[in-house]
Amino acid sequence: MKNKIILSGILFLGLMVGCQESDLEKLNPNGVTVDTFYKNGAELSSAVNGTYALSKANSLTAREWFFLHDLRSDDVSAGGGQLETPRNQLLIGSYTTDNGVSGSVWQGFYRLIHRANATLDLSEKVSDIPAAEKARLLAEVRFLRAWAYFDLVTMWGGVPLYKNYVTSVEGSLPRSPEKEVYDFIIADLKAAQEALPTTYNADNLGRATKGAAQMLLARVYLQQADYTNAKTELQKIITSGVYGLVDEYTDNFLEETEFNKESIFEINFFPAGGNYNWDADGNGATAGTETVRTQEYSAIGWRNLIPSNSLLNEFEKTATGRDPRFAKSFYVTGDKYNSDKNTLTDEAQNGNASMVDGRTMKVSWRKFSLMYKTDQSYLTGGINQRIMRYAETLLAMAEVENELGNSAEAVKYLNMVRARKSVNMPPYPTAAYPVSNKDQVFNAIVHERRVELSGEQIRNRDLLRWRKAGKLKAEPFTYFQKGKHEFLPIPQQEVDNNPKIEPTDQNPGY
Repeated sequence: MKNKIILSGILFLGLMVGCQESDLEKLNPNGVTVDTFYKNGAELSSAVNGTYALSKANSLTAREWFFLHDLRSDDVSAGGGQLETPRNQLLIGSYTTDNGVSGSVWQGFYRLIHRANATLDLSEKVSDIPAAEKARLLAEVRFLRAWAYFDLVTMWGGVPLYKNYVTSVEGSLPRSPEKEVYDFIIADLKAAQEALPTTYNADNLGRATKGAAQMLLARVYLQQADYTNAKTELQKIITSGVYGLVDEYTDNFLEETEFNKESIFEINFFPAGGNYNWDADGNGATAGTETVRTQEYSAIGWRNLIPSNSLLNEFEKTATGRDPRFAKSFYVTGDKYNSDKNTLTDEAQNGNASMVDGRTMKVSWRKFSLMYKTDQSYLTGGINQRIMRYAETLLAMAEVENELGNSAEAVKYLNMVRARKSVNMPPYPTAAYPVSNKDQVFNAIVHERRVELSGEQIRNRDLLRWRKAGKLKAEPFTYFQKGKHEFLPIPQQEVDNNPKIEPTDQNPGY
C-alpha cells in the first residue's frame, strides 16, 4: 500500500537570494519562519519530510532528474521532433551554460541541500524526543544531502560545498575540489549508517535505511575506483539477509509491487488524480504526489525518449529466443497493454522508429509506464522512482571482485542476476561473452549492467567512471570532445549570482 509520509508540514526553507526588497516586505510577520521553527520533535519531523518532498519535486525525480541522467547516457534516442530543444541539446552534446534541464537539477539539489543543512544545524533546539529518534531523523537528512552531492560531483565535478545552513548571500562559496566533496559525502554516509534502521514499518516505507546508505556509499567508492572499500559496503548489504531478487523482473517497475525485497531505496509517489505538482521545490498541497515519467516516455504518451538502437541490440539472442528482459523493458508494435485489452500499433506511437537486428520497428519504453493497466494517454502517475535495487548490488560486487583479481567470484555474481526466475538466461561463459580473463569478465559486466539496469538512470554514471578510469573500449558519443564533455557546465545562473564563482571558474570548453 502507498504510504504518504513526507506530505504534511512541508516547509519553504529556501534561501531568499535574489529577492527584491518589495518581495521581502510582503512576508507575513506572524507566519512561521526558520527562527521560530524547530521547537519540538514534531517540527523536526516535518522539516525532514520537507527535505524528502524536495527530492520528489519537478526539478528532481518527478521530471528533470531522470531526463538529465538519460540524456547524458547512450540508453536513449529522441522519440521525434516533439523533444524539446533543451533536452535535445543534451542528447546531441550541444548544450551550453544556460541549459534549462541541467540548471533545474542543479538548483533542485542545492535547495534540497539547503533544507538539509537548516534541519541539521537548527535541530539543536529540539529536546523533547528520544535521542535515538532524533539521531535517526538527522541520519535520513544526511543521506539525502549525500545523495544530492553525489549527483552534483559526478555530473559537474568540483562544486560549492555547503556544510551548514546559509543565511545570506555573503555565505556563498566557491567550487571545492572533487576530492573534498567526495570526502564530505563519505563522512555523511558513514554517520548516517550508525543511526539508520535496517527496515521500517509499513507506515514509513520510503525513508532511507542502513542498506540505502551502504549502497550509496558503495556507489561513491566505485566512482572513485576504490574497489576495496566498495566491496566492504556491498558485502554488508549481501550478508544482511534483508534483500534479494524478486522472481518477476517487471515487479521492479510497477505500482503494485513497490518496496519489494529487491528495493534498497525508492522515491515514493502516489496517484493524485492527474494533479501533477509543477512546483520546482515540491511545495504545496499536492507536494511530491505524482511523477510525469509515464507521460514523457510511454508509447501512447509524448514518447519524448525511446530506447537507443545500441541498447536494443545489446540484448542477447539465444537458442530459445531473445533475453526476456527485452520484452519486459520495452513495448513493440503488436504488444498487448492495458491488462491485455489493447494492441499497440505503429500509429499509436508518436515519432521515430528504431532499428533492431536490421529490421525497422517502433519500440518504446515499458519500464515505469502505466500502460500495463491503462489505455489513457499523457497520464501522470504514482509509480515510485526506484533509485537503488539489489540487482545493482550484485553487479557492483561482480565489478569489484573482477577489479580485485577475483574473476571467478565476479562471474558468480553475474550469473545470480541472470538466474532470476523470469529471466533465466544461460550462465556465463556464453559464445558471445567468454569469461576466461579479467578483460572478458569486464565486457560481460558492462553488458549485464546495461541490459539489467537500462533506463534506470545508472548508465550515465557508469560511462563517466569507466571513461575516467580508461576502461571504455570505444567512446559511445560521436559528439564527445575530450576535456569538455566529461562534465556539464556550471549553470550560468550560478556564475552570475554567486559572487565566489567567476567565469574563469567554469568547466573547460564552456
